[in-house]
Amino acid sequence: MDYPIQSPGQLSAHLRALRKARGFNQVQLGAALGVGQARIARIERDPTAVSVEQFLELLGALGVQMVLRSAARGGHVTPGAARAMPAPAAPVGPKTADPSDEPW
Repeated sequence: MDYPIQSPGQLSAHLRALRKARGFNQVQLGAALGVGQARIARIERDPTAVSVEQFLELLGALGVQMVLRSAARGGHVTPGAARAMPAPAAPVGPKTADPSDEPW
């Protein structure tokens, strides 16, 4: 099943739902990834708190994968549409570290 995500809040809810659907609690998922429960709780609360690599590891542990699909009607991008897309925003700065978080 596809889960269109358009905001970090939606991603947060889907990550939590996927974890529960797989029968994991936060401790179990953290153990599968080599991190503590507090780190899983923070990721679920703020999914922007992980790198893309860590996010992909998390998805793998949940048995799902990320797929990028065109949102254009019919799944086709019109010529020039890719060039018209705005450039990704530059990172604002480093996230403040939570002393209770593991390095992952």
